[in-house]
Amino acid sequence: LLPQLADGIEGRGGKVFFAADAKEAVGYGLGVAQRHSVRRVVKGKSMVTEEIGLNEAFEDAGIETVETDLGEFIIQLAGETPSHIIAPAIHKTRREVGRLFADKLGIAYSEDPPTLTQAARTALREKFLTADMGVTGCNLACAETGHITTLSNEGNIRMSTSLPRLHMTFMGMERVVARLADHALLFRLLANAAVAQKMAGYVSYIGGPRTQFQADGPEEFHLVIVDNGRSRILADPEFREILCCIRCAACLNVCPVYGKIGGHAYGYAYSGPVGAVVTSLLVGLDRAKHLFFGETLCGACKNACPVEIDLPRMLLALRHRWAEGGGDALFQGSGDRAEHLAMSAWGELAKRPVLYEAARRLAAVGQHLLPISEGRITRLPPPLNAWTGERDLPAFAKQSFLQRWAADQAREGRG
Repeated sequence: LLPQLADGIEGRGGKVFFAADAKEAVGYGLGVAQRHSVRRVVKGKSMVTEEIGLNEAFEDAGIETVETDLGEFIIQLAGETPSHIIAPAIHKTRREVGRLFADKLGIAYSEDPPTLTQAARTALREKFLTADMGVTGCNLACAETGHITTLSNEGNIRMSTSLPRLHMTFMGMERVVARLADHALLFRLLANAAVAQKMAGYVSYIGGPRTQFQADGPEEFHLVIVDNGRSRILADPEFREILCCIRCAACLNVCPVYGKIGGHAYGYAYSGPVGAVVTSLLVGLDRAKHLFFGETLCGACKNACPVEIDLPRMLLALRHRWAEGGGDALFQGSGDRAEHLAMSAWGELAKRPVLYEAARRLAAVGQHLLPISEGRITRLPPPLNAWTGERDLPAFAKQSFLQRWAADQAREGRG
């Protein structure tokens, strides 16, 4: 489908570049910008540009890069990264936004959302009108017609693509469908799962630069199709299902882990259950093992997913891959010898109730040699101190569950 898409766009005067990794994608974007003496870029919200670090590269090259999605604009002013795929500033209160706008935009402090929105529109309008290049992501591309398609509820993407003289789209290679009819179904699923709408407010089909018969649109259109590890995922039958994700964030909205810790705790562009899977596959299991081990496997993400991706299955498979190894080097974990030994010892104890109880009693007595505050152990000796470096450990109870159970049964005459 990708060659068919590229042929359609190039047939209308657009340029298509296939980037094997983030470095190639960023390098192509910088090359085009510098060739055209670009000084200011306006961007629509794009997770793939977060993934490849485009903003930082442009800024390092002296090119002002302005996020125009309201949520992205807020977090850019705050010097932060997105906390949510759809609502990047979901962690901000209106009071925090009011203080931020007063500091960064020089307006009087206000907590009123319409006032704050108008302040952002005023600040962004000047950026739109003076930008040399517009950069967007791609929700879906259609091979049949040779178009990329974007969705938004603010109209900012439409202005980013039609006002500047250059438009560049960065698209993950999996964001392509065969037929135009497929868009109708997937866009309705996306809008409904993301924000409970029948359809997004603005839908744009873009297939190249403007023609001589069109008044609006860019002089040049560039599509950068990014691999960056996706072909490796596609080649693995155990995980290729994750490439069907339409980035609606429904799994984030129901995930108890995401709801408790927020998106920034994941440390990468993609957060929540989908981020735990896709990030691990893109950057390697050893680097991201805390993500797939940190999810609960409760299954809420699978129930919420509009395309029924089995995220719990893949999270469990990632744990198995990390522990046992196998497959591509990036998909193969190194394991932890000390952890393996500890779990093996625990397994042997668990099979021998008498020894298990003796070890429990010994640990309950030994814990009094450790610092305990309000019933919690505040520091463990090495190598276990890695755990208590970030959190306290509940102390052993005076009675085990089995002891309490036996005592209750005895009191009720069932012993």
